[in-house]
Amino acid sequence: MASTTPVLPTPAERATLSPSDARALFRAGLVTPTPGFSAGYAQANLITLPREDAFDFLIFAQRNPKPCPLLGVLEPGETSSDLLTGGDIRTDIPGYRVFRNGELTEERDDVTDLWRDDLVSFIIGCSFTFETALLDNGVPVAHIDQGRNVPMFRTTIETNPAGRFHGPMVVSMRPIPAGQVADAVRITSRYPSVHGAPVHVGDPAAIGISDLMQPDFGDAVDIAPGTVPVFWACGVTPQSVVMTSAPDLAITHSPGYMLVTDARDLQYQVP
Repeated sequence: MASTTPVLPTPAERATLSPSDARALFRAGLVTPTPGFSAGYAQANLITLPREDAFDFLIFAQRNPKPCPLLGVLEPGETSSDLLTGGDIRTDIPGYRVFRNGELTEERDDVTDLWRDDLVSFIIGCSFTFETALLDNGVPVAHIDQGRNVPMFRTTIETNPAGRFHGPMVVSMRPIPAGQVADAVRITSRYPSVHGAPVHVGDPAAIGISDLMQPDFGDAVDIAPGTVPVFWACGVTPQSVVMTSAPDLAITHSPGYMLVTDARDLQYQVP
């Protein structure tokens, strides 16, 4: 009997799914952006690299904690951890990208057949984690309200290089009502493990973004009058760095199609 792709849950159903149930849907073939899934649980970015590149990337992440806050590192060949208990890093993300020599060559929903014993996976914090805190404090999140993926942009902000890895930072953008920008900065600064406070507020051109309606990743959002564009460092930065640094192989999540982890958002909040 042919398998059937799972039906996309309603927004209310997505929010109440446990992380393991959400991952089971993705493993079964559901392909969808993950904002709104498993409310209260942290989502994460992925980059998987051959062992020969892993040490350089580890140093790169340590030198660039804003865009690359490490939540966990899997051993070579390892496919699960306490961040996805009983899960499989090769199947449990709804969208993957495969880069060869810096070029995006494939997008797929399962990378099991590409797996090798020398592959090291880095799980990196995601700004989706602090969105519940923004909403709980009355700060609107446009891409959630509009049912879209978050808009992400490559910038002229250079990362600190390490070994072979170098390249521009990627940021996510949320238009925030002018009177609530200070609240958004205060709230997100309490989540340093998932990008923390914004890296830029206001004029997009100052960080090399020419058009907010043309994101490099994700979807454009409608920007309401009276709002200010606010930019956070983004865990898609490793993909930008891969494009610049051209390792032989890199496997990542598709932007906005995240790993839903078993870690609670509050684990990453500081007083």
